[in-house]
Amino acid sequence: MSFRSDHSALGNVFSLFNALGNLAFAYAGHNVVLEIQAAIPSTPEKPSKGPMWRGVVVAYIVVAACYFPVAIFGYWVFGNLNVGENILIKLNEPAWLIAMANLFVVIHLIGSYQIYAMAVFDMIETLLVRKLKFRPTKFLRFVVRNIYVGHTMFTAITFPFFNNLLGYFGGFAFAPTTCFLPCMIWPTIRNPRRFSFS
Repeated sequence: MSFRSDHSALGNVFSLFNALGNLAFAYAGHNVVLEIQAAIPSTPEKPSKGPMWRGVVVAYIVVAACYFPVAIFGYWVFGNLNVGENILIKLNEPAWLIAMANLFVVIHLIGSYQIYAMAVFDMIETLLVRKLKFRPTKFLRFVVRNIYVGHTMFTAITFPFFNNLLGYFGGFAFAPTTCFLPCMIWPTIRNPRRFSFS
């Protein structure tokens, strides 16, 4: 059931939660952040936490500076209309601008997808080399990465309603890392007294 065209209070609440889930899914760089921080040299005198924090703040500011103006101007131009998931499909002219925008989307996704999937590639290749005793060659890397990209492409094509699932996936990834894990990690690290105010 879609709540997009429903302007009731319940429909607005569901739309708000779906939008928050979409934002959480779009800002899912925390998976890559841990991989990058693990690669930065860290000593007790110069921990990697400082440069990493500055880098994350700058990265999110740059991302927000790119995406929020598009959202604000899009809302300003189109209003609160049901434009659709892919505005490039809904618009009809000018054809050259739509083609160029689609080309830029493809270029952006090719680069960003490779960076986002690096941790997955590493995990799959490590599993194949250590557990299944494959030789770590360039051919193995080429085959594994292409199979993974093909699988995700097939999944994306198979589910044309994937945009409606983004809110669910965003909440599914956002809830454990933001709500549950900190609540489980804090008592383990701080070890507060039982039944104390902490």
